[in-house]
Amino acid sequence: MSYVPLNINHIKAIVFDLDNTLVTSDMDFAWLREQLGCPLSSDLLSYVDDIECSEERARAHDVILNHELEDARTSHPMPGCLSILEFIHSNHFLTAVITRNCAEATDQKIAHNRLNIPRVITREHFPPKPSPDALIALAQEWQLQCHQVLYVGDFLYDLQAAFNAKMPSCLVTHGKEVAFSEQASLVVDHLHDLEDFISRHLIHA
Repeated sequence: MSYVPLNINHIKAIVFDLDNTLVTSDMDFAWLREQLGCPLSSDLLSYVDDIECSEERARAHDVILNHELEDARTSHPMPGCLSILEFIHSNHFLTAVITRNCAEATDQKIAHNRLNIPRVITREHFPPKPSPDALIALAQEWQLQCHQVLYVGDFLYDLQAAFNAKMPSCLVTHGKEVAFSEQASLVVDHLHDLEDFISRHLIHA
């Protein structure tokens, strides 16, 4: 996998992952996998969806939901989050959140952190990342070409979803070494670095 080149002057919309991109998340996926018997080689959500017994599958979904809701209650904005959202609105970019979280936890997390985001897509709406379906549908909804949408996230699934949608991507590393950083169109340490990058190009455009 590679990445779609970014031309910031073409960008009309900036779309975000939620957990550890806009707001903090302390989801303990190792604990969840242990509770649900999910092997490390399997995607957790896909593993649960494939459980044959409906009662067992429902119980597994409840375990994940309760963990997500608790995570929402303890979350707070990541550095630069509120500033870049204000910057986006001030400069008339479109914006949205696409997350693998469920709708209930996502709504609670966005309300708890007072995020001004008009469009939110969760795993109930489209197949979860790295599927590109949500990103493609959002571009069509906004009547934009895929190269006009920048997807910002902190994990490999975010970069894969953007690449699969033929969109440029921005990886937020939080100042850490990231093994898959070469698969991003743009790499920044924090959200305010992305805001600075866009600001410089707006000034000189």
